[in-house]
Amino acid sequence: MKRQKSREKAMELLFSMELSKNSYEETIETFVEDYEMDLKTIDVDYIKTVVRTVTFEMKKIDEVIEKALVNWKLDRISKVNLTILRLAVGEMMFIDDVPGRVAINEAVELTKKYSDDKSCSFVNGVLDKVLKEVE
Repeated sequence: MKRQKSREKAMELLFSMELSKNSYEETIETFVEDYEMDLKTIDVDYIKTVVRTVTFEMKKIDEVIEKALVNWKLDRISKVNLTILRLAVGEMMFIDDVPGRVAINEAVELTKKYSDDKSCSFVNGVLDKVLKEVE
């Protein structure tokens, strides 16, 4: 549960960065200063690792996502769905202790919460293709 909450918070921070264009450093600094929730419910180090990884490896992550798209371009994907895809692909490619299937399942759960039903199928399909590429 702790990892799941941490992943969701990482997604929210990445989405915020996408909209605000704040740097990784600004985003993490604000998060650490402002976060009032009981820190026992999240893994701050994991959040920092995920946000840092996605931020600094975004070009590679986006290339992998783009290869998995059929008749789509990155700029057509909603910001929420793109953020979820980036998070999951970042976990699959760069975070060793996250199995690919777990990254996909968690991404679909985030999509259910923050997007719509059609997006769940889309995110699942893209990530299935990515998993075949990166395994």
